[in-house]
Amino acid sequence: MTFPEWTKPGIYGALGGAIAVTILGFTWGGWTTDGNAQTMAQNLAKDEVTLAMVPVCLDISAADPERIEKLNILQDLSGYGRRNAMMDTGWATRPGSDKPDRNLADACLAGLELDGS
Repeated sequence: MTFPEWTKPGIYGALGGAIAVTILGFTWGGWTTDGNAQTMAQNLAKDEVTLAMVPVCLDISAADPERIEKLNILQDLSGYGRRNAMMDTGWATRPGSDKPDRNLADACLAGLELDGS
């Protein structure tokens, strides 16, 4: 069987076009792989849960009898020291968890609106 003369360039053109569309789609077109989409969804869910827990953290801090002393300690610190001190207060521990959450500590510090934070 003989193929027309344009077959070989046509196949090369279609293959090159498919490769170009794939490259453009993944780099600029917003296409993503399943694994990358799963990772983005998990990160978004984690961030949203953290934001939803900020009012709980603020309520726990408001009910703490040692609130003033702890706020003074937090006020005197900055950066990582402030976050670590927030984790030590116990306010950034999610209900049902034994250890404090670093992201929740950062979000709770922002919610407390301490001067210089």
